[in-house]
Amino acid sequence: MFKKAAIKKLVNKWKKGSFGVVFWDGDEYDVGEEKPRLKIIFHREPQITDIKSDVVMTFGEAYMHGVIDFEGSFADVIGTMFENTEAEDDAKFDSLRKHFHFDEILKEYRAEDRAKERENIHEHYDLGNDFFSQWLDPTMCYSCAYFEHPTDTLQQAQEQKIMHTLRKLELHEGESLLDIGCGWGWLIVKAAEKYRVHATGITLSEEQYEGAKKLIHEHGVDGLADVQLMNYMDMDETKWKFDKAVSIGMLEHVGEKYLPLYLAKVHRLLKDNGLFLLHSIMKEKESTTNSWMTEYIFPGGYLPVESKMMALYPEFDFHVVHMESLRRHYAMTLHHWYENFKKCESDVTKEYGEEFVRMWGLYLQGCEAAFETGHIDVFQTLLTKGINNDIAMTGDHIYER
Repeated sequence: MFKKAAIKKLVNKWKKGSFGVVFWDGDEYDVGEEKPRLKIIFHREPQITDIKSDVVMTFGEAYMHGVIDFEGSFADVIGTMFENTEAEDDAKFDSLRKHFHFDEILKEYRAEDRAKERENIHEHYDLGNDFFSQWLDPTMCYSCAYFEHPTDTLQQAQEQKIMHTLRKLELHEGESLLDIGCGWGWLIVKAAEKYRVHATGITLSEEQYEGAKKLIHEHGVDGLADVQLMNYMDMDETKWKFDKAVSIGMLEHVGEKYLPLYLAKVHRLLKDNGLFLLHSIMKEKESTTNSWMTEYIFPGGYLPVESKMMALYPEFDFHVVHMESLRRHYAMTLHHWYENFKKCESDVTKEYGEEFVRMWGLYLQGCEAAFETGHIDVFQTLLTKGINNDIAMTGDHIYER
């Protein structure tokens, strides 16, 4: 009786999954509320010294010594073991909060940086829809395009980038999609049109917000797509939950200090096993931030380091499924932008002045050179929240036409 009580106490340390224990005398004991997917069968009564405080060690040695066997697939056995030896999500995030000083970071973010972040976005993106529309293509996509052929027009390449991105997310009708930093809304509109998903875009730019609302109405997807003028950190995860999430060109505005906060928030907004497509410019190694760029073009901007992001993902239970460099595509995108910009220089000069035109010309040409020479890169990284074995086995569907 004492040994049975000790074993019951031991197995009740495992809080996840349902399984049964069959004792040496035929008695059975179930753990969990659902029908057991596996059983631990004792062939004989163990010695008291065989029962240790470590569940995995106890059962591992017992199996080695022939004291127990398992009934059920070993995938279920190993899965149950890992589910229970990993910390619970709440405990995991408590630990992460301590490790990254989350409470202090969140307090500082709310008290000091919220207004600054909005100001930074306003300074760059709210120059006016009329300004950007002069040299962007009709999709108003202000991020890396995807050139399937060198002869593709900029509009073709931007439309291809949107579909390339959406294919990676394996969208299904009726699912919910969050676009963090949605720009002028082309992605959420196309997701709603083609896949009939409920797509929500988030932006801090008033100009982009108005542009996205107009685009949604023009394409007749008012019931499926919507845009919110708000900070993604203000989304209440008890009310907002999404099957899939995407973020294109927004991570660069988060800042090094808040990268853990960003990933933690996305984790909370995603449903279990959800997919997250992160598209961001990154550096291969830490280097000094371009002071001219942050002063005149992207105030508050920071390019994450690829290896540091790779180290952060598992801390928030994100698992890399697919990663693709679009460096050469961005160099070509910037080349198209600059060629378009040159065509409207006289109009822009009248509106903003010659110094502004020279500044933006330097920005567009300098970025093209930075991508062309490999000093910076841009990655699309597909991640799953937790382990998801239900997604496509290969990436063939991404490139099918």
